[in-house]
Amino acid sequence: MAGSIGALPIAAGAQQTLPAPLAQGPGSSVPVAIQTLRWHMLDGDVNALTFRSMDTLFTTRSVPRSGPVWQLLRADRPLNFTYRHNGNEHSAEDFLERTYTNALIVMKNGRIVTEIYRNNSDARTRFIGWSMTKSITSVLVGCALAEGRIRSLDDPITDYLPELRGGGYEGASIRDVLEMRSGVDYEERYDFANPGVAAQNHISALVKNVSRFADPARTIRRLHAPGEVFQYKTLDTAVLGWLLERVSGQSVAAYTAQRLWEPLGAEFDGYYIMDGEPGVGREFSGAGFNATLRDFARFGQMMLDGGVADGRRIVPAEWVDLSTRSAFDEDSRTGGYGLQWWTAAGSDSYYAAGLQGQFIYIDPASRTVVVKLSYFPPADESAGAETLAFLAAASAWSPR
Repeated sequence: MAGSIGALPIAAGAQQTLPAPLAQGPGSSVPVAIQTLRWHMLDGDVNALTFRSMDTLFTTRSVPRSGPVWQLLRADRPLNFTYRHNGNEHSAEDFLERTYTNALIVMKNGRIVTEIYRNNSDARTRFIGWSMTKSITSVLVGCALAEGRIRSLDDPITDYLPELRGGGYEGASIRDVLEMRSGVDYEERYDFANPGVAAQNHISALVKNVSRFADPARTIRRLHAPGEVFQYKTLDTAVLGWLLERVSGQSVAAYTAQRLWEPLGAEFDGYYIMDGEPGVGREFSGAGFNATLRDFARFGQMMLDGGVADGRRIVPAEWVDLSTRSAFDEDSRTGGYGLQWWTAAGSDSYYAAGLQGQFIYIDPASRTVVVKLSYFPPADESAGAETLAFLAAASAWSPR
């Protein structure tokens, strides 16, 4: 039937329209379809795919691997343990579906004991780490400090980024920013129906690419005195990425490749999503790094081994110790926060955590590294709590 598909008429000239929050403010050269996909990329019915397809949605900058691959030994075992959550016992196998798992790896004493891919992913699939990227940024700051590019963590951040003088970051040290205690007024709330400063920044920088994610740091006001109040905010880590760019004299991706990805012995190239086109955009250093499951595990194993990857020193052991100790008294339930790493309550365990269920969990006592890459529905706190219960049980597990 000419002019129709399945006997349904096609409206002449019909075009996709932007969601109302995207139609406001400055226009964007990003195609409407791509803006719309970016707007919906966190949605629970598509994020199992979008979280491993970010290079189809964004301009990216590669973090190439080079040299010998760190060959991880294997001692494969089934997940034959149970864990408890909310008073109920569950099998480790049930955990995979219960908590929206795309991929999972468990390493014990440097050996892979479990490696699972789901939802059509495989060992070559590169997943976005979201805020696990913050812990990668922390390691890079440790590298820059060891190289003398940063004189001291107690230097004012404005000594290196004079563009921030006169705003909320005035008087904050690099240490304050690392500890998420900069004091600037940036509420990490992503209610896109009623966007505040963080959601507006997400829309402007990441969806529409009409600004850089770190731009609000120039003019943001102060809410607390620097160093006094912990308030988790991705803007702080974006400032740290800007710092790395400034002190290294190169892009964050290039510095990541040189100081981390190549000496790590990564198996595949990683990449950052960018907040704009080449020549304008910056790496989203607060939450935009993508890598394979095994390469995230190599990063975790390097931390477990005191900053050494397959015999190669990445970052000083002192930095590993400092950055993974809570900078304030831990909460008996939720733990604490170090230098861009979360700490687990009641143990020496620590972890990198990313939006909607991304985890690199490290337990020094049992020599365990677990990486879980997920697609939690937005704002699903129950899956996160259950994942932490599983991670503790996986650390206590002795495979046989």
